[in-house]
Amino acid sequence: MIRSVGKVSIAVKIARRAPHVLTAASAFLLTVGSVSGIAAADNIPAPASLYRSAQAQFVSGHDAAGLRDLGRMVAAAPDKPQSLALQAIWADYAGDLITREAALNRLNGIDPGMAAGARGVLGAIGAGVGTLPNPMPSMIDPHTALVVLGYGLLPNGTMRPELVNRLQAAWLQAMAAPNSPIVVTGGAPQHGVPEAAAMAGWLIGHGIPASRILVEDRSGSTVQNALFSTRIMRDRGIGGAVVITSPNHIRRAVTDFIVAGTRVVGAMTSPNEIISQLKPPSKAAQRGIYLDATHTFLPNSG
Repeated sequence: MIRSVGKVSIAVKIARRAPHVLTAASAFLLTVGSVSGIAAADNIPAPASLYRSAQAQFVSGHDAAGLRDLGRMVAAAPDKPQSLALQAIWADYAGDLITREAALNRLNGIDPGMAAGARGVLGAIGAGVGTLPNPMPSMIDPHTALVVLGYGLLPNGTMRPELVNRLQAAWLQAMAAPNSPIVVTGGAPQHGVPEAAAMAGWLIGHGIPASRILVEDRSGSTVQNALFSTRIMRDRGIGGAVVITSPNHIRRAVTDFIVAGTRVVGAMTSPNEIISQLKPPSKAAQRGIYLDATHTFLPNSG
């Protein structure tokens, strides 16, 4: 079990206490491009195009090229909060702390709320990366939901073995917390059956009352799982969640839910392949976590 909120708040506090020392030169470089030395060009592509290009560069492992694209994006829209937030987050991934702090300080002067949010994203990534796969249920109160993430159905609408594994883990957690609501999340219908509908059917067939189950059947990605499920929980006054998924997916899922605004108090996984997933991911292996975090924080940024 993790206590992600504590990790995030500690991370944010540490980040806020970090010295924000910017020279005139670094501020100038940030405005015209980035501290990587890219000057503003006369014909800079649209920020959205540059952001998509930057995301593709980072996914491909071309960090320097991604930072250059983000620097050009900031040059094209120097006062756009989203541009600065994205530059700060990806600079953190690339280990360019000067660009990260320069972007965050400039962002704080333009939109303090978004600057705090961007630092919160970095804290959420740290909490997610630090999450360990755990097959044991958590002791939680009735105001905490169990959120079970879907997994693609077979073409005939039946469940794959890994989704059954997730549901078995959720059933164990449901037995340990008999008064907690359960959110099943996943769209992507096959043969007219959304993932969440199949998941709800399995849980009901294994003795879980239908009244406990909240169905989110529109999402098509982990980002949407987090955003749509968080909205459902917030509308019902649910204060926190135990996120339940596969060992190789738990870190990304926890990060997305924290960024979306869910207070994650536990992370439970199916038992398969736990040993291979205990080792913290390398920086390169964290690309997907950063990518999802940016899409969850700024869904329309690209």
